[in-house]
Amino acid sequence: MKVNTMNFPERIVYGPGSLGSIGEEAGKEGSRALIVSDNIMKKLGYLETCEKALHESGLHSAAFLDIETEPTDTYVEKALEMVKQENADVIIALGGGSCIDTAKAVAVLANNEGAIKDYMNNKKTAAHKALPLIAVPTTAGTGSEATDVTVITNTADGVKMMIKQPAFMPKAAIIDSHLSMSSPKSIKAATGMDALTHAIEAYISKKAHVFSDQLALSSAKLIMHNILKSYEDKEDTHAAEQMALGAMQGGMAFSNASVCLVHGMSRPIGAMFHVPHGISNAMLLPVILEYSSDSCRYRLSELAAFIYPEWADLPEEEAAGRFVNKVLELCQKLGIPNMKGWGIEEDAYHQVLEKMAADALESGSPGNNPIVPTEKEIIALYEKAYVYEYTN
Repeated sequence: MKVNTMNFPERIVYGPGSLGSIGEEAGKEGSRALIVSDNIMKKLGYLETCEKALHESGLHSAAFLDIETEPTDTYVEKALEMVKQENADVIIALGGGSCIDTAKAVAVLANNEGAIKDYMNNKKTAAHKALPLIAVPTTAGTGSEATDVTVITNTADGVKMMIKQPAFMPKAAIIDSHLSMSSPKSIKAATGMDALTHAIEAYISKKAHVFSDQLALSSAKLIMHNILKSYEDKEDTHAAEQMALGAMQGGMAFSNASVCLVHGMSRPIGAMFHVPHGISNAMLLPVILEYSSDSCRYRLSELAAFIYPEWADLPEEEAAGRFVNKVLELCQKLGIPNMKGWGIEEDAYHQVLEKMAADALESGSPGNNPIVPTEKEIIALYEKAYVYEYTN
């Protein structure tokens, strides 16, 4: 057995209503907090709840609320200026993956030199500890609260940078399933499919190992049995709790086993056409599972048997095929469109296929896939995904 290392947040506070512990948790790390969030969190009242809890614990707080899209280097630079202005000594990320990824970059750069683009592909590594970061996800999806990964778009060249270093791991995570229940169905579909992609890719990754496997299996099972319940009934508290747990486990799994081809191809779509990350993952997942299935049939059959025990005695090929079809069925029921249906203009799409394929390979994620495609094969997969049929 090869030697592996597992990295997690130092503390995880989990359960409905756990946002109430934010003052106590932040007080362990500092006295002046910068909350990295957005105006949706303000509108829903979550920001006020957070600020009140911090005040009651004797902490000063200020809020950076300029995040309106998936995270960019521009947001990072603006938030970093506010850290300096406020003399913040603890960062709180309150929101979805965009807020958490932005906060991770800010926490690292607050104590280290350079711009976030300098850390791409480990060209630069953090020499000093990041400011302590407490991540509070309000969607059940990205798992960013439990990973040492941040994904930031370089606005100068349109590249979505995936940066993975230990310094980007939050100090603590607070998982309050109540916070995700108010999400609209479109967000639940996107974030839920993002979490499922994390679990599946972590399990079939060449870097998977016995510890990450247990997290990936549990994550995939929780999500596949609860995503539709959560999507269809916003009052289903049990489904919300299971999705929050599954999303966090998926983040832990891929942070320690890496993602694969889906994520490698998904990021360029988000960078070029501003498709939400979870949606672009879902657009690609059935296509890439079909492409990869012959190279990971045994692993897919294991996933199938764990999630659906009644399939345990099926032949390997049949079980794997049923699993891929089940993922496609989920995409259908969640209303996932293909790229043409999303509204991506065909000529514009084909003009950037070579750039997207090159950027996908450059990210390194495709190298973890059970079968590693060439640039030409990635272009062919992009072409197939553009018109892929998601409806019966």
